[in-house]
Amino acid sequence: MSERDSDQKLSQIEGAEELESVEKALTPAPEFDAKLERRVLWKLDTRILPILALLFLCSFFDRTNVGNARLYGLEEEIHITDHQYDTGLAVFYATYIFGEIPSNLILKKVTPSVWLPCLAFFWGIVAMSTGFIKSFGHFVVVRAILGLCEGGLLPGMILYLSSIYTRGELAIRIGIFYTSASLSGAFSGLLARAISELGGRGGLSSWRWIFIIFGLLSATVGFTAFWLLPNGVASARFLKPEERECAIKRLHAQGGGNGGREQEETEKFAWSEVARGVFNWQTWLSASAYFGILSGLYSFGLFLPTIIKDMGYTANEAQLWSVIPYAVASVSTLCTAYLSDHFKVRGIIMLCSLPIAITGYAVIANTHITSVKYGMTFLMATGLYSSVPPVLGWLSNNSAGHYKRATTSALQLAIANAGGFVAVFIYPKSQGPQYHNGHTIVLGLLTAGWFLVLSNVLYCWKVNRDKANGKYDKYAGYRDDRDPTFKLVL
Repeated sequence: MSERDSDQKLSQIEGAEELESVEKALTPAPEFDAKLERRVLWKLDTRILPILALLFLCSFFDRTNVGNARLYGLEEEIHITDHQYDTGLAVFYATYIFGEIPSNLILKKVTPSVWLPCLAFFWGIVAMSTGFIKSFGHFVVVRAILGLCEGGLLPGMILYLSSIYTRGELAIRIGIFYTSASLSGAFSGLLARAISELGGRGGLSSWRWIFIIFGLLSATVGFTAFWLLPNGVASARFLKPEERECAIKRLHAQGGGNGGREQEETEKFAWSEVARGVFNWQTWLSASAYFGILSGLYSFGLFLPTIIKDMGYTANEAQLWSVIPYAVASVSTLCTAYLSDHFKVRGIIMLCSLPIAITGYAVIANTHITSVKYGMTFLMATGLYSSVPPVLGWLSNNSAGHYKRATTSALQLAIANAGGFVAVFIYPKSQGPQYHNGHTIVLGLLTAGWFLVLSNVLYCWKVNRDKANGKYDKYAGYRDDRDPTFKLVL
């Protein structure tokens, strides 16, 4: 029997890996040997997180390197206008959003170890083909297919991680792989600068080589991940038998017993669970707040090189100067994610991180001093990226039942990624180098997002109070997030 066949057999008990049932989730089970548990976590962190980080890094490379290619003559060579360029970017987000929920609903059936790497492989091939486009029509079609392929990755990774780690361990792990998104901004600029030297080789322009090299990287990482990524702790071949048993039992224990986990193991798809995810106040409050965050984050990644170039730097200098804000954001993202897990709160952390980005946008929209503008990009990147791990972990923490969690994770991202439509149209070249309108729009969205986060914190607090007062006693024994013993994370 091949290792892959063995992996598939082991994956039949992967329901034992899934989590999030009751309040005990927030603290490690005391009966476990601490040394053994640390060894298990170390192996999971070093064997799974680097693969996810690479996949996510590649997805951001292929999503945003169009901004780097723009600096090297993309628009001029395929004869597209500023508006057509923006349209091509918007089409990406349309198909990206369309693919998120279906992808998460089939993830359990296809298995993560197959689905996630295959997505990366195929979008890598599509990204490479961008290097050979000749017209606006080609540009739109390739961006549409790229969005469809990439759409399932992030919601799939969030759902996958929620079946590996306990509720109180999730934010820092999301922070670790999401840091690769901010690093992509740094490395993308550096690599694009280096790749641009290939311009003219093989009769291809610099911007074409940027797409080809980055796409080849994604396809290679996807192919490699297929052989390395396990379906979960129950099928992780790098765990010894006693380590695998510990990994499974700690997920059972944090759910207050085996009943809830066994229920998810045998859970069948039901539209009622999808409806519970769709008609959930938390989903819409957190997703709407995340919409504002991604509107800023996507516009920041797509247009930062252009913003810096319009400050008077050359294309190559703009690529290099764009590295530093992303590097600072990477450190702050990890620190914020650590604090979120340490204090076991999500929204409260965001109430502190979002004002950093709000301050940056408020200043950069109204100053004409180049050095101050560049300084504000640090605050913008720090506040935006630091807010992502808490908001991504929040819904997953507060959703129990596989298909409800799959729905809420994907729907949150589908709503939030609609911010891509805002991002691609609010920074036209005609408004540079000040971009007052674009910055002001993002400022308003982030401010609204802060109040939405506050509303969700208060809503979760009220539900917890109602459970303590017996108003949810009719759901006792349900073994999902309605159970009175399941405490929502604030």
